[in-house]
Amino acid sequence: MDLYRNADRKFRMEIEGLRAVASILVAVYHIWLGNVSGGVDVFFVVSGFLITTSLLNRFERNGRIDFPGFILRLAKRLFPAAFSVLFIVMIACILWLPQVRWDQTLAEVIASALYFQNWELATSAIDYLAQNNEASPFQHFWAMSIQGQFYIIWPLLLFIAILLAKYILNKSVRFTFLMTLIVILCLSFTYSVYLTEINQPWAYFDTFTRVWEFSIGGIVALLISNIVLRKSVSVIIGWLGLFGLISCGILLQVSTVFPGYAALWPTLSAVFILLAGNQGGSFGVHRLLSTKPLVKFGSISYGFYLWHWPLLIFYFILTGNETAHLIDGSIIIILAVVLSYLTITFIEKPIRNNKSINTNLKTALVAVAIMAPVLVFSGFWSGNINHQNADLENVVENEEYPGAAVFAFASGEDNITEESDIPVAPSPIQARNDLPVLYNDGCHQTLGESEVIECEYGVTDSPDYIVALVGGSHSAHWLPALQGFAEEEKIKILNYTKSGCRFSAEEFEAEDCTEWNENLKDILLANKPDIIFTTADATELDNVPEGYVKQWETLSDADIPVFAVRDNPRFGFDVPSCVEEKGKDTIECSIEREEILPAADAWSKLEKPPSNVHYVDLSDSFCEVDYCKPVVGNILVYRDSYHITATYANTLAPIIRHKLMPILER
Repeated sequence: MDLYRNADRKFRMEIEGLRAVASILVAVYHIWLGNVSGGVDVFFVVSGFLITTSLLNRFERNGRIDFPGFILRLAKRLFPAAFSVLFIVMIACILWLPQVRWDQTLAEVIASALYFQNWELATSAIDYLAQNNEASPFQHFWAMSIQGQFYIIWPLLLFIAILLAKYILNKSVRFTFLMTLIVILCLSFTYSVYLTEINQPWAYFDTFTRVWEFSIGGIVALLISNIVLRKSVSVIIGWLGLFGLISCGILLQVSTVFPGYAALWPTLSAVFILLAGNQGGSFGVHRLLSTKPLVKFGSISYGFYLWHWPLLIFYFILTGNETAHLIDGSIIIILAVVLSYLTITFIEKPIRNNKSINTNLKTALVAVAIMAPVLVFSGFWSGNINHQNADLENVVENEEYPGAAVFAFASGEDNITEESDIPVAPSPIQARNDLPVLYNDGCHQTLGESEVIECEYGVTDSPDYIVALVGGSHSAHWLPALQGFAEEEKIKILNYTKSGCRFSAEEFEAEDCTEWNENLKDILLANKPDIIFTTADATELDNVPEGYVKQWETLSDADIPVFAVRDNPRFGFDVPSCVEEKGKDTIECSIEREEILPAADAWSKLEKPPSNVHYVDLSDSFCEVDYCKPVVGNILVYRDSYHITATYANTLAPIIRHKLMPILER
């Protein structure tokens, strides 16, 4: 095998056609099928193929890698279109994106601009608090981020291969680089299969689960000059590759099983097309992929990918539709094509082809100039968000924001009137971050972890009472209510909460929840708090789960009382977004009480309630007789569709105190 032979370096039009097909598939699947196609995996293979060829050819011609020059040349080619889209879409976000989504969207802007959007999304994918984050107009930059990281990794791998070839293996650089890529392929693919099995949402965005796809392209680039296929074989594998690429998203649930084994489907489809090349004669797949329309489209496919997604997201935002009709989707594609052509023709090409930008210094200055508007504008946007968040402090002490106090409770206090002209607090832009302190304190265990985290709040030295707050996020959001009177009543609050895990003895589908509950039960039995504060049910369930009852009975045997709160009403839509769009007093953001909070609660269906459980129904602190409203006493009740804001929880403190203290004082 002669690895010294250069691959045919003439322009391969079928690769442009392959890019065109992949980008069209990505858009079609996003717009009409609500799925992903595997087209991005093809981009990764093609990038591996082209960059490997380019790096080696430059090294063999110049005798060095020239890493700064390599990166700056890529920036000169990629930055103009990418940062133009980022800047324009940022302005569109200010104009049309609901403010409740600004905070997360801004984080994604910065992550996209600095090429770590895939890691931002990986974190969000396993972050319980981010589960209500709607798709942002920048979400598709995850693929560009992985490619950007690949452009850093590949020269480093070539450098390692050069050192190995020269000082250890005494082999050619091409051979050593080939062996290096084979090792990377094996390691990355193994890791990809493993991580996809145990944590697919994270695996989807992890750079190292995708490196093997670039490696396949690189290996093909190193071997292709030695592979000569018969015409009939080229015809078969070429068309098989195209069929495999088109059918991938139809036959596989790409968004839930990728990357892992499943990603072999589109990557090998791309490999087949690359190997087939133009060897298939008149019936080869290259005859289709090399047609002028596809080649022309391939030349703007980068811009098309950048534009199609934000256009789709803003279509959903502005129309309120959840799916795109055929005509609407077609208009989105046409707009994406037009904007791509304009971006590539009038922004990218003039910069990329400007011969006066001919040194690394000049290229670096141009790259910084291109990035600056996005980074500066995002800084101002961030300052505006932080300023609004700061205004939330001390709102509970403001008599204009009575919150739950507008409802009369057992003491017979008269209802407090609420002013209709007072702005809601927290504002929609503040709502997502209006959280109990336990989240910022790192006291709330995350998904996938079974270790019990213990944190203390209230009076930590010589308390009169110890209250253990246990359960999932619907227990955690009661912490501000307990903190509201803990100091005065000399209560120590022990926080034991975990995302997505109810306090139950049931066998959860997620093993970490089962293990966490077992560990927590042992801790509670050993420490014996004065009372355990938890949820009594879940609104979406008709009955109290048997696992709840079993857990309570175990505590009863240890003479530990339980304060069990009926779960709060759950809206079927994002409450802050609705309030922002419709206003705080509109009936459109309210739901009939009986619809989401049946009079016959789950607790009433228990034949033999555990004697140690003190059941508390606070429904009247959330809902009026007929309706459950999103804003009570000028305070926004929910930070999403079913978690209450810390600000509203604070106003529930007197009500919880009235219910809890008589039990503790017995």
